[in-house]
Amino acid sequence: MQTYNNELLKLDFNENALGMSDSARQAVTDALNDGARYPDKQRTMLMSKVAAMNGVPEAQVLLGNGSIECIRAVVQMLYDKALKTGVAFQLITPDPTFGCAEQYAVSLGVSVTKVPLMPDNYDLDFEQLQKAADAFAGISLFYICNPNNPTGTITVTDRLKAWIKNAPKNHYFLLDEAYFGYVTEPSFESGVEWVKHQLSDNLVVVRTFSKLFGLAGLRVGYAIANPQIILEIEALMSTDNINTSAAVAAVATIEDTAFLAHSLHTTTQARQMMEEALDKLGLRYLPSQTNFIFHEIKGDVQTYIDRMKAYGIAVGREFPSIPGFNRITLGTPDEMRVVIAALKSFRKKGWI
Repeated sequence: MQTYNNELLKLDFNENALGMSDSARQAVTDALNDGARYPDKQRTMLMSKVAAMNGVPEAQVLLGNGSIECIRAVVQMLYDKALKTGVAFQLITPDPTFGCAEQYAVSLGVSVTKVPLMPDNYDLDFEQLQKAADAFAGISLFYICNPNNPTGTITVTDRLKAWIKNAPKNHYFLLDEAYFGYVTEPSFESGVEWVKHQLSDNLVVVRTFSKLFGLAGLRVGYAIANPQIILEIEALMSTDNINTSAAVAAVATIEDTAFLAHSLHTTTQARQMMEEALDKLGLRYLPSQTNFIFHEIKGDVQTYIDRMKAYGIAVGREFPSIPGFNRITLGTPDEMRVVIAALKSFRKKGWI
């Protein structure tokens, strides 16, 4: 197996290729002396920073051990609400999308309805999503990842906004904006703005510090919703779920605007390189607003994955509902040059 700098080039989990910022690394080092103390002070500081960054009061913010903990707690909260009120509960998700909400629902015995994305542009099929809820008598939770993973695409803002605004009381919306920091499309409007303007009492937005902020290993995320829902979700979160190192690293990165700008610029440059290469190879790709790109390979996906690994490059897994496509994380420009060279070699061999 070939390697990049003597290591497998990991472009399979949408991590930040730059790593954590120098400021975050220094903040963690400086905080080590507080490692024997509970993280109350650092957690309070992070809560204040997250609230200010999003322009909401702290009563509308919930910190999580990654956004995944917030997702779990939302599913659990509605499951408990359904039990207490004697109604059924289901999760409705597009297909394909990020799978953690589904995994948590399945673990609770909650039914999951998957609705395929539109085949022409891979946007949400609003009619079929709503139809799945209308046919169900209890509580429905829509999990919407926007931008979506694995497609990297954003959904139509006006239609999504109107759909949420006009939903009945038994329909809830969990918007996962893990990749919000990479979005440059002017038409995109974050669900955080809808929470601030009280578009719906049944809307929860979750975000993470794992992507643009480069802190995937430290596990920091948060949810934003109206104060009542925040209280209901918080009751199902673990105590002291944000450790000292994670809190100070997140605060330092929020303040490090130069790093965040560099992180976005690096990803944008890598995306442009990859799109140009795919254009030259005649391989279709979806318009990404994330730090990964979902592209055609014109062949068996698992064989392609195995061949890339043999070239020292780890790429994303198969998504059976969109055959013949693969997801690859956008690394540094140098890393993408390695990927592009591999793709050109594959074309010469007739593999793509």
